[in-house]
Amino acid sequence: MTRAARSAQTAALTAALLLVAPVARADDFFAGKTVTLSTHSEPRGGYESYLRLLAAHMGRHIPGRPDFAIVNQPGGGGLRAVNYAANEAPQDGTFLTIVSQSVPVVEATGGVGLKTSLGGFKWIGNFTRANNVTVTWAASNVRTLQDAKAREVVMGATGAGTSSEMGPILYNSLLGTRFKIVVGYSGADALNDAMKRGEIDGRANSTWASIKLTLLDEFKTGKVTVLIQMGLRKEKELPQVPLLIDLVAGDPKKEAIAKFMSQSVAAARPLAAPPGVPDERVTLLRRAFDATMTDPRFLAAARARGSDIDPMTGEETQTVIAAFLDTPKSVLEDLKAALRGFFK
Repeated sequence: MTRAARSAQTAALTAALLLVAPVARADDFFAGKTVTLSTHSEPRGGYESYLRLLAAHMGRHIPGRPDFAIVNQPGGGGLRAVNYAANEAPQDGTFLTIVSQSVPVVEATGGVGLKTSLGGFKWIGNFTRANNVTVTWAASNVRTLQDAKAREVVMGATGAGTSSEMGPILYNSLLGTRFKIVVGYSGADALNDAMKRGEIDGRANSTWASIKLTLLDEFKTGKVTVLIQMGLRKEKELPQVPLLIDLVAGDPKKEAIAKFMSQSVAAARPLAAPPGVPDERVTLLRRAFDATMTDPRFLAAARARGSDIDPMTGEETQTVIAAFLDTPKSVLEDLKAALRGFFK
């Protein structure tokens, strides 16, 4: 073999090795491992339902085909799960957490209890952009926001510092509703059961995707009324339900607060890797998430469960979170005033 031929053969072999090396490294890492998915919700909650879907399908799209497990870490309105992910969980890609909507608000407004910054997390993707909604049970006879302004309306919440507590406080401040908040319910099922037995009149600030997942039949038969929705556009099934941002139009301070809160739900079910995960592994997980979101078997399972899928990539989610945390201080001060009583 001539020197030129040997050089060409060596170059071709080197190029081939460079092409396969990243895959081999990824295979070596994830093969035989288990990826733990953390949620701040109680078992059978709306957040957990998305993780169960992901756990059943994402492994096919990761080299090495790891197993998946789910861990529930309720507490602190989502702060326990986020703090654990940043400070105690493995930082190698084998631990991911889905983040509560209230946590970015807590960080942006300087609330206590958050022992990390969401700006350092590496976002894998977002399942859906569903609006937050506030609903009442038909027997309460509260069918409009005017009804909620005319008399006291008892709203159940999962705990202090959660988005289910935040929503009613915000609406009382911005709109003059008379929501009375009762905290301590263990999750979506407990709240729904409490509505059905007349213990509470309704529940607030749950995503529309979650309501459809747990109360779709009741909505279709008129047992559940949606009073208000929070987001940047109306849900297609709720064209007559007012948006918060429209209800405060004309008041600059309230408009800025409503825009901030509406942006906060743009990433309704965001999945994050802890800050220490290597960037190349983050990229691999992001592409696996993207592939799962278009996987026919995943989408069929989501439809069967009634779970909305309207995803963002990890890069898009990273941009949304960063912009949210960069909100002007003047807006945040007005928001803190509007949410007085929320921050303990």
